[in-house]
Amino acid sequence: MRYRLPWSVSLLLVACPLPGAAHTLGIAAADTTRWNDEPWLIGTVLLSLLLYLRGHGRLRARRVASSAQLACFGSGWLCLAAALLSPIDTAGAASFAAHMVQHELLMIAAAPLLIAGRPVKAWLWALPAGWRKPVGRWFGRRAWLSWIRQLSRPLPAWLIHFAAVWGWHVPACFEAALRHEALHMTQHLSFFVSALLFWWSVLASWRRTQPDHGALLYLFSTMMHTSALGALLALSSRLWYPAYGELPWSYGISPLEDQQLGGLIMWIPGALSYVIVALVLCARWLKGGDDEAVHPA
Repeated sequence: MRYRLPWSVSLLLVACPLPGAAHTLGIAAADTTRWNDEPWLIGTVLLSLLLYLRGHGRLRARRVASSAQLACFGSGWLCLAAALLSPIDTAGAASFAAHMVQHELLMIAAAPLLIAGRPVKAWLWALPAGWRKPVGRWFGRRAWLSWIRQLSRPLPAWLIHFAAVWGWHVPACFEAALRHEALHMTQHLSFFVSALLFWWSVLASWRRTQPDHGALLYLFSTMMHTSALGALLALSSRLWYPAYGELPWSYGISPLEDQQLGGLIMWIPGALSYVIVALVLCARWLKGGDDEAVHPA
């Protein structure tokens, strides 16, 4: 018997470590090379990997999981761990560019790779056999999950991600998040969860053999609006977030140059990631078309 949790549970489970990975402004420069040593955060991140490996192994034995899924989850997990546990996390409290690296790792690397790894199915199968059906039924009966499914539809998911990216980069909102840990946690959660929603809606077209022009449109439009925000930051001649200018600087660049570097990180590598996904989807659809031509119905 195969048991499934609703996919939307992944938004709740994958995002669990995020609240522990938010540092407010003011970490001394000497501390920006420190790894995040919060035990519960490290434990949660490691547990997610161990449970996935256990569940994936059981699914592989039944020939219902692939090595590609394992590679995707492993890569996404490494990106998530780098964003939450490595010095990138602590450096973000003193450097806007480091903060952008963290956000990009969460939104355009960890989120799509974790979704492609289908973690919830593996986590469910990591449980003892007698627990799987009750757990699946318990989550499946929760009426509140239905609205998450609605939010994961392509247009709502795109709008939510757009609002999260642009809303939090409004100077007043970004600075408030820098100074208040609760807001910083909320910022990270909204970035990551909105990215999970967005990438789920886009990658749902992976199973189709016919082109999904809607997925390409959402990828292109997201590339355009995030690139526009990155360009505004990179080309600006004024500091958007004065709080970074209040810190003693030790990176060899000015706060404005740090902001411009952060904008470039969002602009160039960020845009490239959406192009790569679009090309991979197109290649799959072309291959599907070739297969249909060789093996007509």
